Amino acid sequence: MNVKSYCTGWPVVAGLVASVMASSGLAATLTLDEALRLAEIHAPSLAAQDANIQAASSAAVPAGELPDPTLVAGLQNYPIGGPDRWNINNDFMTMQMVGIRQEMPNSNKRRARIEVANAAVERAAAGRQVERLNVRQATAMAWISSYSVERKNALFQDFYKENQLLAETVRAQIAGGRAQPADAVTPKQEAARLAEQQDDLDLQRTRARAALKRWIGAAGHDEPVGGLPDWPAGASGYSHKLQHHPELAAFAPMTREAQAKVQEAIAEKRPDWSWELDYQHRNREFGDMVSVQFSWDLPLFPGSRQNPKIAARQAELSQLEAQRDALSREHAEQLEGDLADYTRLTRAVQRNRATMVPLAEQKVELSLASYRAGKADLNSVIAARRELIEARLTQIDVEEQRALTRARLYFAYEEPSQ
Repeated sequence: MNVKSYCTGWPVVAGLVASVMASSGLAATLTLDEALRLAEIHAPSLAAQDANIQAASSAAVPAGELPDPTLVAGLQNYPIGGPDRWNINNDFMTMQMVGIRQEMPNSNKRRARIEVANAAVERAAAGRQVERLNVRQATAMAWISSYSVERKNALFQDFYKENQLLAETVRAQIAGGRAQPADAVTPKQEAARLAEQQDDLDLQRTRARAALKRWIGAAGHDEPVGGLPDWPAGASGYSHKLQHHPELAAFAPMTREAQAKVQEAIAEKRPDWSWELDYQHRNREFGDMVSVQFSWDLPLFPGSRQNPKIAARQAELSQLEAQRDALSREHAEQLEGDLADYTRLTRAVQRNRATMVPLAEQKVELSLASYRAGKADLNSVIAARRELIEARLTQIDVEEQRALTRARLYFAYEEPSQ
């Protein structure tokens, strides 16, 4: 065997295999569960939230610690007059000093700082949970839209086949003398209108895939498969779950953080203190010395210093409570609207499936039978076919809208947290 020929032949074989796979129409597929999994891996906003949690956790480590000690060095009682001026050794009061000073914030302030830091970590974690659910909801909705576009695209293939059958029927009618020659143009006009609609559909596909790629990256090009999600509906308990909506739940750590900041501002009224230990070196004949001293802050003017800070923090807490109340009302309004919309769309899906589409199909069959029998013109057949096409597309539209509404409800009130 020619080893060189054998080795160089592998790229050719690989190329042939790739060509066969490409020509066979094999394409990667994407289920909803896989899209949700990829979103949690690739969404940049979640990476940003993880970094935020890390930052808050790191910032919480030194929150309750004492300030760094201060190194003190200097020269005390240095003479600048008299017979010993400019000399550091002759006067017994002149000392070279080195020491350490430690600030001691009051215990209430340190506890409040620890609470602020811990609440900030919880707030970051709650923000990450909100973003996770937002990402999963947006991914699910993008996948649903993309899947619905593919359903419509498959439906258009049926429309074209039916158009070909109609064209054959028209030619047979013309050949039998039961139709006018101008009727041969009508199926072509319908095919052109279908092509225009499919151009719009291609635009919808591009936009849907782009929305999906925003969350999961290159996998957004893959064909969505698996059917629309069938999440269980628990509408009766939504009103009780309203206050547990992730965006509302995030206000709990935010409120704790604001309350801790109020306590920290109040703690400013209590004095901090500090201690200092110094070693003082003098000329050998005088001997060295050690000094210890303590100092306290004197918050004597709270009306112009501490009280305004306390009022500012309390106003921020009130603002937070009002914002939560406003958001709660907004979600209550949205919940009622979504539930009503879901009920309407469920009825529309059932109505289209059980009545509108079957009746449109029946109307096409009857119109076509009358046309073949010479009892109706082609325009009635075309009109009936338009109604059937719209009914089938509307069926997909209402199923998509119901799935999108269901996704909003599911991820807001039923999605398990992590």
